[in-house]
Amino acid sequence: MIPSYYKSPNNDFTLIQGDCVETLSKFKFGFDMVFADPPYFLSGGGISYQSGQIVCVDKGEWDKPTAPEEMDVFNLRWLTSVRDHMKEDATIWISGTHHNIFSVQQQLLKLGFKILNVITWAKTNPPPNISCRYFTFSTEFIIWARKSQKKPHYFNYDLMKKLNGNKQMTDVWQLPAIGKWEKSCGKHPTQKPLGLLARLILASTRPGSWILDPFSGSATTGIATSLLGRKYLGLELEEEFLSISKARREEIENIKIRSEYLERLAKTKNILPPNNLFVVEEAKHDYNVPWL
Repeated sequence: MIPSYYKSPNNDFTLIQGDCVETLSKFKFGFDMVFADPPYFLSGGGISYQSGQIVCVDKGEWDKPTAPEEMDVFNLRWLTSVRDHMKEDATIWISGTHHNIFSVQQQLLKLGFKILNVITWAKTNPPPNISCRYFTFSTEFIIWARKSQKKPHYFNYDLMKKLNGNKQMTDVWQLPAIGKWEKSCGKHPTQKPLGLLARLILASTRPGSWILDPFSGSATTGIATSLLGRKYLGLELEEEFLSISKARREEIENIKIRSEYLERLAKTKNILPPNNLFVVEEAKHDYNVPWL
Protein backbone atom coordinates (compact mmCIF):
# COMPACT_ATOMS: atom_id res chain seq x y z
CA MET A 1 0.00 0.00 0.00
CA ILE A 2 1.20 3.50 -0.86
CA PRO A 3 1.25 5.78 2.21
CA SER A 4 -1.07 8.77 2.00
CA TYR A 5 -0.85 12.25 3.47
CA TYR A 6 -4.62 12.32 4.06
CA LYS A 7 -7.74 10.26 3.37
CA SER A 8 -11.28 11.50 3.76
CA PRO A 9 -13.60 9.55 6.09
CA ASN A 10 -15.37 7.82 3.18
CA ASN A 11 -12.15 7.35 1.17
CA ASP A 12 -13.39 9.42 -1.79
CA PHE A 13 -10.50 11.90 -1.46
CA THR A 14 -6.83 10.94 -1.04
CA LEU A 15 -3.69 13.09 -0.99
CA ILE A 16 -0.18 11.71 -1.51
CA GLN A 17 2.93 13.82 -1.02
CA GLY A 18 5.55 13.44 -3.73
CA ASP A 19 6.59 14.02 -7.33
CA CYS A 20 3.79 12.88 -9.62
CA VAL A 21 5.99 10.81 -11.95
CA GLU A 22 7.78 9.04 -9.10
CA THR A 23 4.51 8.37 -7.27
CA LEU A 24 2.69 7.07 -10.35
CA SER A 25 5.57 4.70 -11.09
CA LYS A 26 4.72 2.82 -7.88
CA PHE A 27 1.31 1.52 -8.96
CA LYS A 28 -0.96 0.67 -11.88
CA PHE A 29 -4.47 2.08 -12.11
CA GLY A 30 -6.78 3.44 -14.80
CA PHE A 31 -8.32 6.84 -14.09
CA ASP A 32 -11.46 8.08 -15.83
CA MET A 33 -10.33 11.70 -16.01
CA VAL A 34 -7.27 13.82 -15.29
CA PHE A 35 -7.11 17.51 -14.48
CA ALA A 36 -3.59 18.95 -14.53
CA ASP A 37 -2.53 22.46 -13.58
CA PRO A 38 1.23 22.19 -14.21
CA PRO A 39 3.74 25.01 -13.69
CA TYR A 40 3.29 27.82 -16.20
CA PHE A 41 6.94 28.90 -15.85
CA LEU A 42 6.06 32.58 -15.65
CA SER A 43 7.54 33.67 -12.30
CA GLY A 44 10.21 35.96 -13.67
CA GLY A 45 9.89 38.94 -11.33
CA GLY A 46 6.76 40.48 -12.86
CA ILE A 47 4.35 42.68 -10.93
CA SER A 48 0.57 43.03 -10.78
CA TYR A 49 -2.12 44.98 -8.95
CA GLN A 50 -4.12 43.15 -6.27
CA SER A 51 -6.39 44.49 -3.54
CA GLY A 52 -5.17 48.03 -4.13
CA GLN A 53 -1.48 47.15 -3.92
CA ILE A 54 1.34 46.48 -6.36
CA VAL A 55 2.59 42.93 -5.76
CA CYS A 56 5.15 40.56 -7.25
CA VAL A 57 3.49 37.75 -9.20
CA ASP A 58 6.22 35.16 -8.57
CA LYS A 59 4.67 31.90 -7.37
CA GLY A 60 7.75 29.96 -6.23
CA GLU A 61 10.90 28.23 -7.40
CA TRP A 62 8.79 25.58 -9.13
CA ASP A 63 7.38 28.24 -11.48
CA LYS A 64 10.62 29.97 -12.56
CA PRO A 65 11.05 30.41 -16.35
CA THR A 66 13.06 27.73 -18.11
CA ALA A 67 14.45 27.13 -21.60
CA PRO A 68 11.90 25.92 -24.18
CA GLU A 69 13.73 22.62 -24.56
CA GLU A 70 13.62 22.00 -20.80
CA MET A 71 9.93 22.85 -20.69
CA ASP A 72 9.24 20.31 -23.43
CA VAL A 73 11.17 17.62 -21.53
CA PHE A 74 9.26 18.40 -18.33
CA ASN A 75 5.85 18.27 -20.03
CA LEU A 76 6.64 15.11 -21.97
CA ARG A 77 7.82 13.40 -18.78
CA TRP A 78 4.71 13.96 -16.70
CA LEU A 79 2.28 13.50 -19.60
CA THR A 80 3.85 10.13 -20.46
CA SER A 81 3.42 8.95 -16.89
CA VAL A 82 -0.15 10.23 -16.60
CA ARG A 83 -1.16 8.69 -19.94
CA ASP A 84 -0.08 5.28 -18.69
CA HIS A 85 -2.58 5.68 -15.83
CA MET A 86 -5.61 6.63 -17.94
CA LYS A 87 -8.34 4.27 -19.10
CA GLU A 88 -8.57 3.90 -22.87
CA ASP A 89 -11.67 6.13 -23.03
CA ALA A 90 -10.37 8.66 -20.47
CA THR A 91 -9.84 12.36 -21.09
CA ILE A 92 -7.44 14.94 -19.70
CA TRP A 93 -7.82 18.67 -19.05
CA ILE A 94 -4.66 20.80 -18.83
CA SER A 95 -4.62 24.49 -17.91
CA GLY A 96 -2.07 27.05 -19.02
CA THR A 97 -1.26 30.39 -20.57
CA HIS A 98 0.84 31.29 -23.59
CA HIS A 99 3.89 30.65 -21.41
CA ASN A 100 3.42 26.85 -21.39
CA ILE A 101 0.33 25.77 -23.30
CA PHE A 102 1.99 25.46 -26.71
CA SER A 103 4.61 23.13 -25.27
CA VAL A 104 1.85 21.04 -23.66
CA GLN A 105 -0.02 20.83 -26.96
CA GLN A 106 3.03 19.59 -28.82
CA GLN A 107 3.71 16.85 -26.28
CA LEU A 108 0.08 15.72 -26.36
CA LEU A 109 0.28 15.24 -30.11
CA LYS A 110 3.62 13.48 -29.80
CA LEU A 111 2.08 10.95 -27.40
CA GLY A 112 -0.95 10.23 -29.59
CA PHE A 113 -3.66 12.15 -27.74
CA LYS A 114 -6.58 13.58 -29.70
CA ILE A 115 -7.25 17.22 -28.83
CA LEU A 116 -11.00 17.80 -28.48
CA ASN A 117 -11.25 21.46 -27.46
CA VAL A 118 -9.20 24.36 -26.21
CA ILE A 119 -11.35 26.17 -23.66
CA THR A 120 -10.73 29.88 -23.24
CA TRP A 121 -11.42 30.90 -19.66
CA ALA A 122 -12.21 34.61 -19.91
CA LYS A 123 -11.93 36.04 -16.40
CA THR A 124 -14.63 38.54 -15.55
CA ASN A 125 -12.48 40.22 -12.88
CA PRO A 126 -8.83 40.27 -14.10
CA PRO A 127 -6.24 42.49 -12.39
CA PRO A 128 -5.30 45.60 -14.40
CA ASN A 129 -2.17 45.80 -16.53
CA ILE A 130 -0.15 48.44 -14.69
CA SER A 131 2.62 48.70 -17.32
CA CYS A 132 0.15 49.96 -19.97
CA ARG A 133 2.38 48.51 -22.69
CA TYR A 134 0.08 45.70 -23.87
CA PHE A 135 -3.44 44.36 -23.47
CA THR A 136 -4.59 43.23 -20.03
CA PHE A 137 -4.06 39.52 -19.44
CA SER A 138 -7.55 38.19 -18.81
CA THR A 139 -7.60 34.63 -20.13
CA GLU A 140 -6.23 31.18 -19.48
CA PHE A 141 -6.51 28.16 -21.73
CA ILE A 142 -7.58 24.62 -20.90
CA ILE A 143 -6.83 21.88 -23.40
CA TRP A 144 -9.27 18.97 -23.39
CA ALA A 145 -7.91 15.81 -24.99
CA ARG A 146 -8.67 12.12 -25.01
CA LYS A 147 -6.16 9.32 -24.69
CA SER A 148 -7.09 7.51 -27.87
CA GLN A 149 -7.53 8.78 -31.40
CA LYS A 150 -10.36 6.31 -32.04
CA LYS A 151 -11.83 5.26 -28.69
CA PRO A 152 -14.96 7.40 -28.01
CA HIS A 153 -14.97 9.63 -24.95
CA TYR A 154 -17.76 10.62 -22.56
CA PHE A 155 -19.30 14.08 -22.93
CA ASN A 156 -22.44 15.16 -21.07
CA TYR A 157 -23.71 17.34 -23.89
CA ASP A 158 -27.27 17.55 -22.59
CA LEU A 159 -26.21 18.84 -19.17
CA MET A 160 -23.87 21.45 -20.65
CA LYS A 161 -26.72 22.64 -22.85
CA LYS A 162 -29.09 22.89 -19.86
CA LEU A 163 -26.51 24.91 -17.92
CA ASN A 164 -26.28 27.30 -20.88
CA GLY A 165 -29.97 28.15 -21.21
CA ASN A 166 -30.72 25.27 -23.60
CA LYS A 167 -28.15 26.51 -26.10
CA GLN A 168 -24.96 24.75 -27.16
CA MET A 169 -22.13 25.72 -24.84
CA THR A 170 -19.16 27.26 -26.65
CA ASP A 171 -15.46 26.91 -25.85
CA VAL A 172 -15.32 30.42 -24.34
CA TRP A 173 -16.28 30.42 -20.66
CA GLN A 174 -16.74 33.66 -18.76
CA LEU A 175 -16.07 32.94 -15.10
CA PRO A 176 -14.58 35.01 -12.26
CA ALA A 177 -11.35 34.15 -10.49
CA ILE A 178 -11.59 32.67 -6.99
CA GLY A 179 -13.82 34.41 -4.46
CA LYS A 180 -13.13 35.12 -0.78
CA TRP A 181 -15.27 32.16 0.26
CA GLU A 182 -12.85 29.85 -1.58
CA LYS A 183 -9.92 31.04 0.57
CA SER A 184 -11.40 30.10 3.95
CA CYS A 185 -8.57 27.62 4.64
CA GLY A 186 -5.81 29.56 2.87
CA LYS A 187 -5.04 29.70 -0.83
CA HIS A 188 -2.63 28.54 -3.50
CA PRO A 189 -1.03 31.20 -5.75
CA THR A 190 -2.50 29.58 -8.88
CA GLN A 191 -5.77 28.36 -7.35
CA LYS A 192 -8.60 27.79 -9.81
CA PRO A 193 -12.25 28.63 -9.05
CA LEU A 194 -14.44 25.80 -7.85
CA GLY A 195 -17.04 26.54 -10.52
CA LEU A 196 -14.53 25.98 -13.30
CA LEU A 197 -13.58 22.54 -12.00
CA ALA A 198 -17.19 21.58 -11.35
CA ARG A 199 -18.05 22.29 -14.98
CA LEU A 200 -15.10 20.28 -16.32
CA ILE A 201 -15.91 17.31 -14.10
CA LEU A 202 -19.62 17.24 -14.93
CA ALA A 203 -18.87 17.58 -18.64
CA SER A 204 -16.55 14.61 -18.85
CA THR A 205 -17.28 12.09 -16.05
CA ARG A 206 -20.07 10.00 -14.63
CA PRO A 207 -20.85 9.72 -10.89
CA GLY A 208 -18.34 7.48 -9.14
CA SER A 209 -15.54 8.17 -11.63
CA TRP A 210 -11.92 8.29 -10.45
CA ILE A 211 -10.13 11.58 -11.11
CA LEU A 212 -6.37 12.15 -10.96
CA ASP A 213 -4.75 15.50 -10.20
CA PRO A 214 -0.94 15.25 -10.62
CA PHE A 215 -0.29 18.86 -9.48
CA SER A 216 -2.98 19.13 -6.85
CA GLY A 217 -2.04 22.45 -5.19
CA SER A 218 -4.86 23.34 -2.81
CA ALA A 219 -7.03 20.52 -4.24
CA THR A 220 -9.85 22.54 -5.79
CA THR A 221 -10.32 19.60 -8.16
CA GLY A 222 -10.68 17.31 -5.17
CA ILE A 223 -13.24 19.52 -3.46
CA ALA A 224 -15.33 19.64 -6.64
CA THR A 225 -14.92 15.88 -6.99
CA SER A 226 -16.25 15.21 -3.49
CA LEU A 227 -19.13 17.66 -3.89
CA LEU A 228 -20.18 16.00 -7.15
CA GLY A 229 -20.01 12.35 -6.12
CA ARG A 230 -16.74 11.38 -7.79
CA LYS A 231 -13.47 10.03 -6.32
CA TYR A 232 -10.11 11.76 -6.22
CA LEU A 233 -6.39 11.19 -5.95
CA GLY A 234 -4.23 14.30 -5.62
CA LEU A 235 -0.42 14.37 -5.83
CA GLU A 236 1.51 17.32 -4.42
CA LEU A 237 5.07 18.05 -3.30
CA GLU A 238 4.57 21.03 -0.99
CA GLU A 239 3.55 20.44 2.64
CA GLU A 240 1.99 23.91 2.84
CA PHE A 241 -0.49 23.18 0.08
CA LEU A 242 -1.25 19.67 1.30
CA SER A 243 -2.19 21.16 4.67
CA ILE A 244 -4.58 23.61 2.99
CA SER A 245 -6.06 20.78 0.92
CA LYS A 246 -6.70 18.64 3.99
CA ALA A 247 -8.39 21.54 5.78
CA ARG A 248 -10.60 22.25 2.75
CA ARG A 249 -11.76 18.64 2.52
CA GLU A 250 -12.44 18.50 6.26
CA GLU A 251 -14.44 21.71 5.95
CA ILE A 252 -17.02 20.15 3.63
CA GLU A 253 -17.69 17.34 6.09
CA ASN A 254 -19.94 20.03 7.58
CA ILE A 255 -23.27 19.48 5.81
CA LYS A 256 -24.18 23.17 6.04
CA ILE A 257 -20.95 24.27 4.35
CA ARG A 258 -21.27 21.53 1.72
CA SER A 259 -24.81 22.69 0.94
CA GLU A 260 -23.68 26.33 0.71
CA TYR A 261 -20.96 25.38 -1.77
CA LEU A 262 -23.43 23.48 -3.95
CA GLU A 263 -25.83 26.42 -3.85
CA ARG A 264 -23.06 28.79 -4.96
CA LEU A 265 -22.18 26.48 -7.85
CA ALA A 266 -25.82 26.32 -8.92
CA LYS A 267 -26.23 30.10 -8.66
CA THR A 268 -23.31 30.61 -11.09
CA LYS A 269 -24.80 27.96 -13.43
CA ASN A 270 -21.94 25.51 -13.11
CA ILE A 271 -24.26 22.78 -11.79
CA LEU A 272 -28.02 22.31 -11.80
CA PRO A 273 -29.82 23.36 -8.61
CA PRO A 274 -29.20 20.50 -6.15
CA ASN A 275 -32.30 18.76 -4.83
CA ASN A 276 -30.10 16.78 -2.48
CA LEU A 277 -26.43 16.27 -1.75
CA PHE A 278 -24.27 14.23 -4.09
CA VAL A 279 -23.20 11.11 -2.23
CA VAL A 280 -20.37 8.74 -3.11
CA GLU A 281 -20.07 5.25 -1.68
CA GLU A 282 -16.94 4.32 0.25
CA ALA A 283 -14.11 3.99 -2.23
CA LYS A 284 -12.57 1.07 -0.33
CA HIS A 285 -14.83 -1.27 -2.28
CA ASP A 286 -13.24 -0.31 -5.61
CA TYR A 287 -11.07 -2.75 -7.51
CA ASN A 288 -7.29 -2.69 -7.03
CA VAL A 289 -7.02 0.78 -5.51
CA PRO A 290 -3.41 0.69 -4.28
CA TRP A 291 -3.58 3.73 -2.01
CA LEU A 292 -6.55 2.56 0.12
